[in-house]
Amino acid sequence: MVTVKNSFTGLLCAIGCINSSTIHSQKIIELNNTLDFPRKEVVAVPVSQLKSFLDKNKATDLRIKDAKGQLVLIQWIDNNGDGKNDELLFQANVEGHQKAVYTISPEPGTPLAESEISTYSRLVPERVDDYAWENDKVAFRMYGPKGQQEALQGIKSSTLSSGVDIWLKRTQLPVINKWYKGYLTDPLYYHKDTRGEGYDPYHVGNSRGTGGIGIWVNEKLQVSQNFVSSRTIAEGPLRTVFELTYQPWSEFGVKETKRILLDLGSNFSKFESDFTAEKPVPNYTIGITLHKNEGEAKLNYKEGYYLHWEKIDDAFVGEGIVIDPRIVEKSMAFRSDVPDESNLYVVTKPQDKLVYYAGFAWQKSGDIQTLQDWENRLQKQSEIIRNPLIITIK
Repeated sequence: MVTVKNSFTGLLCAIGCINSSTIHSQKIIELNNTLDFPRKEVVAVPVSQLKSFLDKNKATDLRIKDAKGQLVLIQWIDNNGDGKNDELLFQANVEGHQKAVYTISPEPGTPLAESEISTYSRLVPERVDDYAWENDKVAFRMYGPKGQQEALQGIKSSTLSSGVDIWLKRTQLPVINKWYKGYLTDPLYYHKDTRGEGYDPYHVGNSRGTGGIGIWVNEKLQVSQNFVSSRTIAEGPLRTVFELTYQPWSEFGVKETKRILLDLGSNFSKFESDFTAEKPVPNYTIGITLHKNEGEAKLNYKEGYYLHWEKIDDAFVGEGIVIDPRIVEKSMAFRSDVPDESNLYVVTKPQDKLVYYAGFAWQKSGDIQTLQDWENRLQKQSEIIRNPLIITIK
């Protein structure tokens, strides 16, 4: 639920601040949904499209309202770390084959909309050095250099893997800080679903988890070890962004920087991997663990989505990858008797930058109930990627 802080100044502004100068400073943001289903998603407006507005007003004074005059959550993003905002984010609702109108105006006396529900990410030194991220639907983590060192020393609580771990949430509220704090006194704290918030029963090991990558060569996947450094770029009400870097890996000497984005309300993290290599690379391959080969895998080449549906403990989990089908060479459900080597693989054409989405949904969260529900979610995500909302600013 979005709320607005109460203040005497805000009350006065509500009564008298919307004068003729404010009205003349207003801009209209029109969003056109060309798809046949309703969309609730984070919209990014480039600062370049707001130049005339920002020439006359401070970014901190900006507010956005929907057609009913209600304030909506906003977030500024500095994508390149130069200290200047690059995009303005807000969460929009647009019905199928409809347009939605939002108003942007300077209202320095009006408190910003706020919400307990948020995105979040950080490095977690209290649990070795995981990097964890979450929103109101899902949570993920990956593993860092200290964890790698300890795993090589045989310390059981540490993990040597570049796979992507998932945490099963059934609360919209953030859990990362709470669960890691509980871990300090009880190492099994977040491995038990005793508080009605969810838990982590997911095994990654040397598999790809949900969305880890590698290079497929001679019926074998070459993979990196743990990330060696991390950098948080943004964490806020609507989007968290961070980067992980890796030491050169594989026989091809691949250097990789992985940028990951997660928006509020989405089941899918967006992965953007930038590569340089010492030798020509035959492919980059994205994977989802098949664990003990007891689940169901589906490969949709035409629309570019790939799913796994499996039962973990007493409920089902759907995992998936969504990608531009034009860059896919082949895909397969590769099954092996070797632990952690059974994965669904999406083999892509080699390129300097690989972009894809990977995510999941848990039956107990109430988000989905059936395999068909999950496939529908993936299909919609593939359509959303191909057909972004059309933004017009007037």
